[in-house]
Amino acid sequence: MSEPSSPGHDPLAALRQPNFVLFSIARFASASAQTMFQAALAWHVYDISGQALQLGVLGLVRFAPQLAATFVAGAVADTYDRKRIVLLAQTVPALISVALALSTWNDSATLPLIYSLVVLLALANAFENPARQALLPSIVRRETFQNAITVTTTLQSLAFITGPSVAGVLIATAGVAATYGANIALLAVSVAALALLQPRPLEGERRRVSLEAIKEGALFVWNRQVLLGAMALDMFAVIFGGAQALLPVYASDILHVGGTGYGILASSMNVGALLASLVLVVVPQVQRTGVALLVSIVGFAVATIAFGLSTSFPVAVMAYALVGLSDQVSVVMRQTTVQLATPDRLRGRVTAINALFVGSSNQLGAVRAGFMAEWTSAVFSVVSGGVICLGIVGAVTALMPELRRYRVDGRHRTAEEVARDEREAALAS
Repeated sequence: MSEPSSPGHDPLAALRQPNFVLFSIARFASASAQTMFQAALAWHVYDISGQALQLGVLGLVRFAPQLAATFVAGAVADTYDRKRIVLLAQTVPALISVALALSTWNDSATLPLIYSLVVLLALANAFENPARQALLPSIVRRETFQNAITVTTTLQSLAFITGPSVAGVLIATAGVAATYGANIALLAVSVAALALLQPRPLEGERRRVSLEAIKEGALFVWNRQVLLGAMALDMFAVIFGGAQALLPVYASDILHVGGTGYGILASSMNVGALLASLVLVVVPQVQRTGVALLVSIVGFAVATIAFGLSTSFPVAVMAYALVGLSDQVSVVMRQTTVQLATPDRLRGRVTAINALFVGSSNQLGAVRAGFMAEWTSAVFSVVSGGVICLGIVGAVTALMPELRRYRVDGRHRTAEEVARDEREAALAS
């Protein structure tokens, strides 16, 4: 699947561009802050309420506003300065952290206050995500874009491990208020790095935020097999193949490894994801990202089935690490495909739709896994989900040949596809 685009592949090609270095610093700091903040919030809510139900309410409060604002946020990212949107969006969690730190020190933090602030946080995240992702192609050269995506996801994986770990240490040693304070410091680093960015201007006409603009983005995705196939493939793979919600069941009732084993099992996916990212940084850029995406989802499904059938803890850990490895490859291939197959004037809207697919799949996947495990068994839920995932890959491969043929160098395009894009570009201008 890897085809060198030049005789000498440079694993650090993206990092040799100052704008991308600044973007990477900002992304690592903000992702660490985000996961640290989420861990602190969960601890704080449970400490106040003593009810696991409130953790579910916290998830719902966080997800619902993002879902509602997604399409508008995408249109905003295609209308206004994306760097400025990200900067403004990141000031919101910083101010929320200040409010929560002060209220915690004053012993005045309540669940209504926390949930109200989380709604604001979710709305800010909804606007930040499409603007931030659509910003990346404007700060790196096209030939280094996949390398930039890989480096970014590697740093993100490290941040997702670092954030909760640091939060746990801070909560245990200094309290939850100090964790909010550390979150403020990390966001300050992110904002400072973003402020120094000098992205290229937005290409193409800027449309005002309107229902027509939102519709244009949705229709663009619907009429492109490459985009719709990549998004749908990832969404259904996670809905049916995701086993994360059932890890406590496997740790306690099937593998009998307790809390320590649960922690190792849960972290093995992140270890696999990190390993995949490091490999992708080193190998030459994958040109046939459509095929690579399909193959990675097959690997994800097979690893999920292997995990579901595991009765040995070491085998389960290895299988779940392979789930994370395959998933990370699919993330890089999907993000590369979606970003490069989308014109700059539509990137915000298309990225927002992609975020909607991803967010919905995580929530629906947990619901599916839990209900099916309740009606049948955890093993049947995981294994059957992996089998269905394989069927979905087969269907997408057969029904969406444009995704199967897609190459980042553009050599896959038929005359009809070129003519269609030229017509749409003429209409847009």
